[in-house]
Amino acid sequence: MKLLFDFFPLVLMFATFKMFGIYVATAVAIVATIAQVIYLKARGKKVEPMMWIGLGIIVVAGGATIIFKNEMFIKIKPTVLFLVMATAIAVAQFGFGKNPISVIFNHQIQAPSAVWKKLALAWIVFLIFVAGLNLYFAYYQSTDTWFLFKTFGDMGLFLVFIIAQIVWLYPYMPQEELKADDTPAVAIAAANNEPKSEKI
Repeated sequence: MKLLFDFFPLVLMFATFKMFGIYVATAVAIVATIAQVIYLKARGKKVEPMMWIGLGIIVVAGGATIIFKNEMFIKIKPTVLFLVMATAIAVAQFGFGKNPISVIFNHQIQAPSAVWKKLALAWIVFLIFVAGLNLYFAYYQSTDTWFLFKTFGDMGLFLVFIIAQIVWLYPYMPQEELKADDTPAVAIAAANNEPKSEKI
């Protein structure tokens, strides 16, 4: 559910784009992202630093798109966000010796430091890869094709990557969390420290 929540503004933007075009869709994406932050704050939940960064980037890039009537600002926004994320992981892991991936998993998974370091490196490579893919679609494909990639291609790539890392970390998950129902869905819930029945 968290993955769907994170991609909510993008899906809403895609639907709006099909009906009203890029500029209205961009405005909707800005409002939807702000609404996400307000929703989390209203429920007393922590707004992660990357969500604040994402909010800042969408407001700046989206605002520039609308003001200057230039869709390229919003089209390169994902590349900027992915590169910022990759840089943040690299600085935390290799600059300060703090693994941000283990923090995301709330330290529930007792994996060796070498495993977390490899996972951090995998995230850095993956984020740079999708950042490059986005640039290709932004500059060399139509806006319609870019939107399709951004909405469904990105989501598919992230889903496959997250499932792959859950499978990779599965041997290190607390077995008491997995006894009742030994499925990937339970593994994901355990990794994120969320009850299976939680709804957003």
